[in-house]
Amino acid sequence: MNLLLAEDDAILADALTVQLRRSGFEVEHAPNGAVAEYLLLKNSYDIAILDLGLPMVDGLTVLKRLRAARRGLPVLVLTALDSLDDRVSGLNAGADDYLTKPFDFPELQARLHALLRRGRPLAAGQDLAQLNFDRAARRASVQGETLELSPREWLLLDLLLQERDRVVTKEQIVAAWAQDRGENGGGNSVEVYIHRLRRKLEGSGLQIRTVRGLGYLLEADSSAGGAPAAP
Repeated sequence: MNLLLAEDDAILADALTVQLRRSGFEVEHAPNGAVAEYLLLKNSYDIAILDLGLPMVDGLTVLKRLRAARRGLPVLVLTALDSLDDRVSGLNAGADDYLTKPFDFPELQARLHALLRRGRPLAAGQDLAQLNFDRAARRASVQGETLELSPREWLLLDLLLQERDRVVTKEQIVAAWAQDRGENGGGNSVEVYIHRLRRKLEGSGLQIRTVRGLGYLLEADSSAGGAPAAP
């Protein structure tokens, strides 16, 4: 996932770049509005983080010019401007989301992934390898056999499918589970549920791969018939 970070605070930009790269993003940094505008109109990105208080060309102008060029790139405004008028102006100029400073990185990360999911919605029903996933009916099956999934297993599978071909972090999984108050897990609950879901996906042609230090990735099983990976 290619991301443009337009931020003039060098310390914040460096810290965000490190965290975003750890989360699986390829990050390009623009230190001012002129560079941000040039890169946004020249290159292709999956998403952008845009500060409004940029030097040379302010972020709001950059955003308006981006939309005037009919670029549908998802843009998250990240700014210290927190008044109602500022938020309304940013959203009206074409921002897809608006987050004010100071902020917590897990929230920023969750908002970025939410914007990316909007750009690639999951069909109500779909087939992947031998897995049939019907979101509307809340039903999943492998080779015609219905999968018996707990609420957390269902939410985990749903998230992995929505983020297919992308790494899903533990923080994203915990955020998805916040929808479910019916189950409580301990400190190792993510690993436990990953292990359970791996077993239930055997024979589906799909596997959940652990990406060390980052999270989990749902992908085609290149070793059909082999033992599932350890949690």
